[in-house]
Amino acid sequence: MKRIQSYLFRQVFRSVLIIVGGLTLLAILAQGLSQTDIIVENRQSALTYFTIVALGAPQVIALLTPLAVFVATIWSLNKLHRDNEVVVAGAAGMTRWDIASPILRLAVLAAIVHLGVNLWVQPSAQRVLRETVQDARTDLATSLVRPGQFTTAGEGLTVFARESRGGDLIGVLISDNRATETDSRDYLAQRGRFVEVDGVPSIIMWEGQIHQIDENGALSVLNFDQSTFDLTPFVDDNAAVVLKASDRYLHELLYIDTTSYQELQDQEAFLSEANARLTTPLVSIAMALIAVMAVLGGDFSRRGYSRRIAFATGGALLLVIVQLVVQSASRSSIGANVAQWLVPLGTTAVLALIFFKWRLSVPSRTLGAAR
Repeated sequence: MKRIQSYLFRQVFRSVLIIVGGLTLLAILAQGLSQTDIIVENRQSALTYFTIVALGAPQVIALLTPLAVFVATIWSLNKLHRDNEVVVAGAAGMTRWDIASPILRLAVLAAIVHLGVNLWVQPSAQRVLRETVQDARTDLATSLVRPGQFTTAGEGLTVFARESRGGDLIGVLISDNRATETDSRDYLAQRGRFVEVDGVPSIIMWEGQIHQIDENGALSVLNFDQSTFDLTPFVDDNAAVVLKASDRYLHELLYIDTTSYQELQDQEAFLSEANARLTTPLVSIAMALIAVMAVLGGDFSRRGYSRRIAFATGGALLLVIVQLVVQSASRSSIGANVAQWLVPLGTTAVLALIFFKWRLSVPSRTLGAAR
């Protein structure tokens, strides 16, 4: 690239990074607000909360990249035009292609990065996110005991702890009524703690009593220094993580398990997601062309390009809306997947034909005339 082209590339690239970063932070903040129940209801740590929020970032970045490319290109080109830098380049004999080429190179680079995020980064992050949320919601230490509250797990088990101090539970009560009345037991202990004994989740209690009604209806009290209560019956082994379409890699979307009834039911949704992963990066190139058309696609104007930019913004939003509508329609109709390719490719082809066929060999006379 020429020096002026490298300068244009750096200007737009810097703007893309700033806009993507700013929009991503806002989107992550909004997403984080919806995940506050992880801390409030499941009493997880702040580290778990921020991990969940951060794992959602790749999906947000993938959604915002095309819009960021459009906004950055419009903003940078308009600024360069107002500062007469584009005018000087045109007066030096550069064609519109020479001026637009670094921007389109950046759009192609953004599309390649976007494709990489779609194919590898996003599904990897979504899998970890799903597992982290599942672990947080099924954590016995947080779901079974809430200080100052009686909680139940399954049928016949009630747990109470007066307070939680460090890793210990103070003032523990466990009422086990799963069996018959004569086998029901109440555990009372001054202190308890969640542990794993030989891989088995348990509660160890110290300095307490076991109350039980015997066959004669008399209360039996057994004092203990230490006792272990097995929590295995209350662990849901079937709580497997179910991967959604957004959590799967491309080959898992295209080649499903034909022996699985659920995957056969979701086959159209998987195919739609696979095509969306491949086609949404192409929208960045179309967005860049729309922005280039808005600033460089007409004659020079000292009054600015507010009207053309407004039309371009409407066109960019229309393109995003149409793409989303087509993606939604393809979830119920396999034939609509063809439209997922036609929308970005068709838009790019039409804009390229208009801009380059008519302007490629024409020096920027109108730009030079502004001098």
